[in-house]
Amino acid sequence: MTYLSMIFFQIVAPILVLLIIGAILQRKFSFNLKALSQLITYCFMPVAVFMNLYETTVNFNVLGQVAIFIILFIGSQMIISHYIAKLLKLNRTESAVFKNSVVLINSGNYGIPVAQLVFHSQPIGVAIQVILVIFQNVTTYTYGLYNLISATKSGIQILKDFLKMPIVHALVIGVILNILNIKLPVTLEIPLNHISEGFIAVALITLGAQLSQIEIRTMINKTIVISCFTRLVVGPAIALLVIWILGLDGVVAQSLFIASSFPTSRNSSSLALEYDVESNTAAQTVLFSTIVSCVTVTFVIYLSTILFA
Repeated sequence: MTYLSMIFFQIVAPILVLLIIGAILQRKFSFNLKALSQLITYCFMPVAVFMNLYETTVNFNVLGQVAIFIILFIGSQMIISHYIAKLLKLNRTESAVFKNSVVLINSGNYGIPVAQLVFHSQPIGVAIQVILVIFQNVTTYTYGLYNLISATKSGIQILKDFLKMPIVHALVIGVILNILNIKLPVTLEIPLNHISEGFIAVALITLGAQLSQIEIRTMINKTIVISCFTRLVVGPAIALLVIWILGLDGVVAQSLFIASSFPTSRNSSSLALEYDVESNTAAQTVLFSTIVSCVTVTFVIYLSTILFA
């Protein structure tokens, strides 16, 4: 119960507060959600990712272990979500959102606070979570973005739209500056930090505004429940299998196992809204999986202390 209350009040509750604020503001002012989504996609999101890559110090031994794990884990999630979508007979747009909801994990504003809570005396646990955020950013704006674009477009247009995304340029520039150890001028670094710090609040308030337009009676359907079960239950089970296959142990194994249990990424909803692809379903899935994760993440944390203590 201690873990449950700490995770809820320190992580899930603050997220829900921002969602509620967004919902209240939307009811009162009727924001242009498309404009807010574009602000996130073309300003807040790329800057936040760039600063994350620019400022992260990577341990290459740990990076190698995490890279192998994440390739196997995410690859398996892609395959499983693909075949579940086929079994459910989802159309192209529904399938795209479903697959993103399973594969894309909230490693940032949910995962890092959890890691800081669990590994407060073991910094490597937090460092691993930061590395996972980088991998998730890459997955989100390659695989995740491709899913949504290909659901409505095809051929060369997909590549053109992908290359237009500022997030792609932010990823490349962030990695280059990090590797070459190039420092930004203070005149640039300060405003970029301000934008980056505002990303989570703006994105969650926008998501709350979007959720406020959803009828409660349509909140939970079969697809959303299966998506959340796959993300929150099947995902950690597969991660545990991969960890055992790779022979990982200790804090590395514990951190990766916990990270596999986080809910659906808010970015999956932001991108769905930007490209107008089943955005309501995407938003519902994010909210539902975040609420349910209060219980499932707690159980995984407890199990990890038993298996990898």
